[in-house]
Amino acid sequence: MHIAWLGKKYPFCGNVTYSREMTNALLDRGYQVSFFHFATEDAELDKWPRFQEVSLPCIYKSQGYTIPSLKSSKVLSQALQKLKPDIVHASLTLSPLDFLLPEICEELNIPLVATFHAQFDSKPRNIKSGTQFLAYQLYAPFLSNYDRVIIFSEMQKDLLIKLGVPGKKVAVIPNGVDVDKYSPGISDLKTELNAKCVFLYLGRISTTKNVESLLKAWKHSEMDNSNHLIIVGDGPLAPSLQMFYSDVKGVSWFGYVSDEKRRIEILRGADVFILPSLVEGLSLALLEAMSCGLACVATDAGADGEVLEKGAGIILNTHNVTNQLQTLFPVFRDHPEFNILLGQKARQRVLERYTLSRNITQLEMLYVEVLQERNLKLGSLI
Repeated sequence: MHIAWLGKKYPFCGNVTYSREMTNALLDRGYQVSFFHFATEDAELDKWPRFQEVSLPCIYKSQGYTIPSLKSSKVLSQALQKLKPDIVHASLTLSPLDFLLPEICEELNIPLVATFHAQFDSKPRNIKSGTQFLAYQLYAPFLSNYDRVIIFSEMQKDLLIKLGVPGKKVAVIPNGVDVDKYSPGISDLKTELNAKCVFLYLGRISTTKNVESLLKAWKHSEMDNSNHLIIVGDGPLAPSLQMFYSDVKGVSWFGYVSDEKRRIEILRGADVFILPSLVEGLSLALLEAMSCGLACVATDAGADGEVLEKGAGIILNTHNVTNQLQTLFPVFRDHPEFNILLGQKARQRVLERYTLSRNITQLEMLYVEVLQERNLKLGSLI
């Protein structure tokens, strides 16, 4: 089967990780994959190995959204005509092209699947979650024109159905992680930092990720020098937060770490992973931390609370995150056995529900189902 995958390659975000991991896994199972992504004239020209790549012209792209050029739809259509894939899978990049894809694929008679990454809060509790809800309202009429829409939780499915997307078109396939690669292991991180206990945030540094609440909690907790908080990632708020919290002891800013082996080394060397987001989809960074055996703390934004439910981690309310973390820091600091137990439960939860292998198997079944429906539809027209 030949899959034309439309996704994101840059700048780094969860969509980039999702596209890379999923397409590599499909290649490992013997599928042919052509990777479509947006590229500006000054974009990085490095190629991901193993892929036939097609660059689509765009005017602007960020971690949040993409503005394609006027000729992007023509370039896409011509490339699909030439490559003749069996199916198109769009890991939606929040761009206007998302709304044109059903029409393009229908004209070429190619089945179309989408993964809808829009973040959400499980309850309408803050301004950001309200803004994200607008994305669901905007996309719902167009998602109805896709053959299938993949989302990460039953809550998202219920929301899309309420907004008019037919239930039979919505498939719940949670994110998955490579549990052999992301696993507990040896790390020199604590020696490198001269630390006894290491807390970790890994992800974008933006308003929705609520990193400042984490930093405030750390500042007011007055942890001693043997405890460290590592911030891994980059984003629009990084410069101002670094400046404002530069004098807080124990905080280390690692910036964006592109080397996956180094990121895994950091995960293996940490004790506690913290994700204080206001809105989420299903965080791959959280799943990777769980798979590496870290004790995990996350808000109940998106599907993250669902992932940690029933003892697999600690779930925070999206309100008053600072106060909740301030209470928890001393508990983790003073009870390493508690951290180990939570880490074991987190790893077990991933093995039970969120492996990449299971994810790909579900995706394969969905592809076959969609292709069979298209063949039946064509047969009825003959």
